[in-house]
Amino acid sequence: MGSKPARIPLFPLAGAILLPRAQLPLHIFEPRYREMVRDALAGPGRIGMIQPSGAGDPPPLFHTGCVGEIVGAEELDDGRFNIVLHGSNRFRLIAERDLGTSYRQADVDLAAYDDEEPEPLSLIQRADVEREARRFGDALGLAVDWSAVGQLDDEMLVNAIAQVAPFDVGAKQALLEEPTLAGRADLVVQLMQFQRLAPGGADVGQTLQ
Repeated sequence: MGSKPARIPLFPLAGAILLPRAQLPLHIFEPRYREMVRDALAGPGRIGMIQPSGAGDPPPLFHTGCVGEIVGAEELDDGRFNIVLHGSNRFRLIAERDLGTSYRQADVDLAAYDDEEPEPLSLIQRADVEREARRFGDALGLAVDWSAVGQLDDEMLVNAIAQVAPFDVGAKQALLEEPTLAGRADLVVQLMQFQRLAPGGADVGQTLQ
């Protein structure tokens, strides 16, 4: 698979990952990211979601993120934005570029991952994901419409858990970088089991409020 270079604005946000064909609502309030959204809306309408890999100003970044197409945008009276991103494909960071903007921009490879629609999970693996998700939800005291969850296709279910579950930054990044849906499903089950069974694991529910 060849490379497909592109230059995109970056939105570093710890604990927030976007996956292909998934959506991510965001509230944009920092001035530099308001500028980023305005510029994106005036141009190709896309933003690169990526996680910081450590502390610092600016912080270092992981090398894998996901392009988000802005499919919904509302500018509030004070200049803040509510936007919705739709994941198109994952990218690998090539190099950051200083282009004089208040936000970070980089050259990325849009062909680093095969993000075509995946094969469905096996029935056994799908059942494992749903069963562990119920246990995890119960442990966190979450009110979940499980009949609606059962209607989600395999990719939507696994990616929704990967995005919204209160896993740490490293776990989120591992889920983002997992090449296949089957591998991501296995990993999300392991993470839910670990967090549910760890001492004080149920306390992570507070981060979902």
